[in-house]
Amino acid sequence: MSRDVAMNSGAPEGRSHSDSVATLLRGHNVLLAPMAGVTEAPFRGICKRFGAGLTYTEMVSAKGLHYNPDGSGSRNLLTMSPEETPCAVQIFGADPEMMARQAAAICERYGDAVALIDVNMGCPVAKVVNKHEGSALMRNPELAARIVRELVASVPVPVTVKFRKGWDDDLLNAVEFAMAMQDAGASALAVHGRTRAQFYRGPADWDAIAQVKRAVDVPVIGSGDVFSADDVARMLDETGADAVMVARGAQGNPWIFREARALLDRGERIEPPTPFERVDMAREHAAALVEFAGEHAYFRMRKHVAWYIHGMVGASIMRGRVNDCRDYAELDALLVEYRQFLSDGVHDGDVSEAGQHE
Repeated sequence: MSRDVAMNSGAPEGRSHSDSVATLLRGHNVLLAPMAGVTEAPFRGICKRFGAGLTYTEMVSAKGLHYNPDGSGSRNLLTMSPEETPCAVQIFGADPEMMARQAAAICERYGDAVALIDVNMGCPVAKVVNKHEGSALMRNPELAARIVRELVASVPVPVTVKFRKGWDDDLLNAVEFAMAMQDAGASALAVHGRTRAQFYRGPADWDAIAQVKRAVDVPVIGSGDVFSADDVARMLDETGADAVMVARGAQGNPWIFREARALLDRGERIEPPTPFERVDMAREHAAALVEFAGEHAYFRMRKHVAWYIHGMVGASIMRGRVNDCRDYAELDALLVEYRQFLSDGVHDGDVSEAGQHE
């Protein structure tokens, strides 16, 4: 189909792109979810290396790009590591024309590095929702559909949508919303099994994902409460989803992708990382983050270190010391010291303690 035809006919192009997304997901169906303040390029590259089938940028504001396209914040959000490309770019906003222009500019600027444009219609935080963006769009499906149509007509890559089970228990409209997004030309749909009112509390409703899968023809990606390889396999089995997004389950645990692929591809359960591997990865991640974003990035690394060492001996004391670090050199020296502490425990014969929970 020519570009001119695509510009005048979103739905057929969307259906063609739907097939390409299905092909992309086949055998690569365990994805790293976009998480604001977490999935920066260095971490995405690590997850890709361990088997993430597709990575997503942190959500990028179309309005921010419009008013400050060359700002350092936008540049960092849209920087993609060579290990992860092509990468999905997630944008958010509520102005269809502005979003379409910015998505087109992203595709023109980054070319083949962009796998698809994903529209965030699930973010629950007040500063987003209060601007009628994110999950607020689930209360305005007409505007949401218009956004998708404008994007499909403006970019040469698939357009996908990530949304929630509903706004609250009085508006559980995931199925109807999904069908509207499909009709508008969305090539795939990602469903988080919680309402906006829940934020991230309570169990995710995987049946909501299954209902969407049964109702639409485009690929469906399930999200919510995926913390292990077994969770990945169970979600695929119970919902019929084409792929699974791993969010909080990947925090401090990029190995979840390696473990999930082993289970899905070979029926094999592999050993989790050792405490030493976890500390070494925290150091590698920290070094990559500082190289990517500058010395000040050590401050953002502190939460990652807490996730990497969660459940390990001495982790509570370590978290306090990590939070007291004043620069990257001090943080790295502390991790080296902690690794030696673990090694001394092993040499003393207390091997189990190095991996036990606090």
